[in-house]
Amino acid sequence: MGYQALYRVWRPQLLKDVVGQTHLTKTLQNALVQNKFSHAYLFSGPRGTGKTSAAKIIAKAINCEHAPVAEPCNECAACQGISNGSIVDVMEIDAASNNGVDEIRDIRDKVKFAPSDVQYKVYIIDEVHMLSTGAFNALLKTLEEPPPHAVFILATTEPHKIPLTIISRCQRFDFKPISSAAMIDRMKEILNADKVDIETEALQLIAQAADGGMRDALSLLDQAISFSDETVTAESVRLITGAVSRESLAGVALGLNEGRTSEVLQLIDQVLKDGKDPKRFVEDLLYYFRDVLLFKAAPNAEDLLERAVVNEDFRKLVEERSHAWLYQAIDVLNETQQEMKWSTHPKILIELATIQLINFQEADRPAAVEVSSSAPSELEQKIVQLEQKLSQLQKQGIQSGATEERAQAPTKRPRKVPQQARMAVGQVKELLEKAEKQRLQQVTTQWPDVAARLKAKSIPASAWLNDCRPVAASTTAILLAFQNEMHRDMMDTKFRDTLLEVLGEVLGEGTTFITLLQSQWTKTKDEFVKDQKSEGAEEISEDQSDSDPLVDEAVKLVGEDLIEWADQK
Repeated sequence: MGYQALYRVWRPQLLKDVVGQTHLTKTLQNALVQNKFSHAYLFSGPRGTGKTSAAKIIAKAINCEHAPVAEPCNECAACQGISNGSIVDVMEIDAASNNGVDEIRDIRDKVKFAPSDVQYKVYIIDEVHMLSTGAFNALLKTLEEPPPHAVFILATTEPHKIPLTIISRCQRFDFKPISSAAMIDRMKEILNADKVDIETEALQLIAQAADGGMRDALSLLDQAISFSDETVTAESVRLITGAVSRESLAGVALGLNEGRTSEVLQLIDQVLKDGKDPKRFVEDLLYYFRDVLLFKAAPNAEDLLERAVVNEDFRKLVEERSHAWLYQAIDVLNETQQEMKWSTHPKILIELATIQLINFQEADRPAAVEVSSSAPSELEQKIVQLEQKLSQLQKQGIQSGATEERAQAPTKRPRKVPQQARMAVGQVKELLEKAEKQRLQQVTTQWPDVAARLKAKSIPASAWLNDCRPVAASTTAILLAFQNEMHRDMMDTKFRDTLLEVLGEVLGEGTTFITLLQSQWTKTKDEFVKDQKSEGAEEISEDQSDSDPLVDEAVKLVGEDLIEWADQK
């Protein structure tokens, strides 16, 4: 084969060449040189960060003729055979296409045989999270007690999909996204070796588009080199990646800042007509406002800016835009980015977001001007008005003693309780007079149905209802006792209509309810029982007052028909 892609030509052959993963390459080098490598590894991380490359390097290092070594020599027969794939003892398996039980059982059956060409058999299973449950179970026993000549290296981009029983049997290494600076340094090294000229901004655009993946960066670089004639320019990279120029981003941001709606919409239309990706445009604009907010909060953190260039227009935007507006802009663009995933008309969403930000800006700026210019005069007017009201009240005869008492011992302002929550004790007692025990039993029996129907209509209402229980019921109303006052108030106001609707469905039309706290219920019940006893004592007839408790108990036990009455007088 003639030409090879850059990411294949420049694939790391040593652990020290794996870009941006020093935290784990150092650990692996020490383990290799001390001959303390594990029987199973799990490499997890985003795509293009060096997981499979590191796995192959380990396979070469442990089978190198000069082992134990921190790095493979890449010159012996074993290293070269593993590099070109001629040694069958080192197998790279794609779990996405070999995810069944049969494939893993085949590995399990063959792993017990000794290697033929090198010292260790190495199984590199890429995208291991794609294995089926049965395949994981088949692999489990082999990972737990592998033969001494076998090493398993599992690689995945989604470690959360791997069973914990597999993870616990492996040494796990997390590959992190590669920083833009590390990718730029690596690309410069490659371009210097290949003698290719490129603009610095072009390298930055490629690193941003790669999103932490070195393989993606080299693929884009390869494409940009093919597209360009002599020097790889930033404009050619923008055409390839669909990125928006910094000038266009600054133009949109300044237009939004100054409220030039027509100009901003025309600029967005031109950007999209040039073939730029709408999603990429929103992402770039989101990062631009992030840069504005970052620079406003930390002017010395210029190195952290990703899309903006610090110039006069940028500084003007930083000075004129408030934190609140920038928060709003980032929120709106973030929501737009999410909505674009499901929309077939992304341009409309971008235009809506633009108009929304301009309207927010129009509402934002006058408020700041009003506060800065007219706040003192308004405050003076308020003071004058308050003094006049105080003078009028004093003329109307407010007692100075009451005023002094309030000044000396200010009381906590009582919280307003909704009218429906301030049920008079008389209404509760009126319900108790009409209450029926059978009706309460019916309500208690059907209460789970009430709770279920209320939950179907409103989950928050159902949560508040869990704090109460029916304690009394008449044919038209029920009394609910709450433990918490806030829960009672919420049920009596915000969710009252919802509960009334459910009560009508379950207990009959016209059923209403009265609420009170559990402590109030205990007190009211005791008072009601006391009143009933006193009233009942006055109405007891002379015959009832002369009755014998023993006789009453006998009547309850055997019935009045079997009792023979004898005159003892």
